[in-house]
Amino acid sequence: MHLAYPAVLSALLFCTGLYGVLARRNAILVLMSVELMLNAVNLNLVAFDVWLSRTAKDTLHSGQALTLFTIAIAAAEIGIGLAIVLAVYRNRGTSDIDKLRDTAEGAEPEGPGTSAAEKAEASA
Repeated sequence: MHLAYPAVLSALLFCTGLYGVLARRNAILVLMSVELMLNAVNLNLVAFDVWLSRTAKDTLHSGQALTLFTIAIAAAEIGIGLAIVLAVYRNRGTSDIDKLRDTAEGAEPEGPGTSAAEKAEASA
């Protein structure tokens, strides 16, 4: 098999994951898109490892070893990410990323009747 087939498939998977990260508002869908991007990298690592092992006499399979490390890191990332998303959902009642912007440090809700003096009092 040519190297172009898995490389093109990997590029398509990565672009799909990148679109998901940039366009989605739900935090769980963003995490799924990051996983899709990591799987595209894994596919590239294994494909290039197989391609290089055919040309080299020594077969170290370093691409497959890196893939195992990437899978382990992805499992840890999804576990921690889901824990954070669940904690935020329990506290805020939503997992919409755009609605969670007020969780940033120093962000205060601003209403139409909030003056600069009231903002200064609230921060003091």
